[in-house]
Amino acid sequence: MTMPELSRSPGAMEEQQPLGRNLKIAAMLEGAKLTFPVILGAIPFGVIFGTLADQAGLSFWAIMGLSVFVYGGASQIVAIGLITAGASVPVIILTTFVVNLRHILYAAALVERFKNLSHRWRIALAFFLTDETYATVNDQLMKRSDDWAKRELPYFQLGSSLAMYSNWSLCTFLGLTLGQLFPDIASWGLDFAMVATFTAMIPPYLTRKPSSPVWACIITSGVIAIVALDFPNKLGLMIAAISGIAVGFTLLKIRQRMDGSLHQRQQSRKEES
Repeated sequence: MTMPELSRSPGAMEEQQPLGRNLKIAAMLEGAKLTFPVILGAIPFGVIFGTLADQAGLSFWAIMGLSVFVYGGASQIVAIGLITAGASVPVIILTTFVVNLRHILYAAALVERFKNLSHRWRIALAFFLTDETYATVNDQLMKRSDDWAKRELPYFQLGSSLAMYSNWSLCTFLGLTLGQLFPDIASWGLDFAMVATFTAMIPPYLTRKPSSPVWACIITSGVIAIVALDFPNKLGLMIAAISGIAVGFTLLKIRQRMDGSLHQRQQSRKEES
């Protein structure tokens, strides 16, 4: 099996020497290695999902199909909760869609990095993109050079994604089997590991400029989630997610326009002088 080459658009400014097979594999292994800490936090989360889904009455193949083809941990957990609560199909679809809206922000942050890749590459990377992989990739982008991003980033992200995907599918299977051996496993509090993992992802974004959109998103969604806690069918979660994303995204765009206008004024002053 040959490793896929990166496709570059005809208008690319400079040619990049293709990576050798060994360097591609090394980048993928590094992506998997640096994702390992958050994988540990996701293990209990996957086991809990498999257990809860089994207890909700879904078939084995339906549960595995959710993890293999949907591959959206938070939305899968929410969907199982709504199914157990007897929510209608439109509410389940809409709520899980909103929960996954954050991936649009992830994709928007990475789209410039992958604009010269083939459609096959972008479709694969988009499907496998998760919170954990995005956090790992973004952390490396803040530390590494643009040359690394152009040459190795797609393979690095693919390695991270495949590690997370394999872990999630395996843990779902373990939850299905262990759930029968330990019916009360969902009450052990193992899901706290995933809460801790997500919490650990936030601080770097609170200190990285611009941080105001992130603060606004967190405060808005947190306050609304508390206020709307008792809404039926977990609609409060949906409203909180939409509101947080909308406020954060709007402030980010305003900040970018302000920075752009400031840069243009500075350039005009330099040209005048």
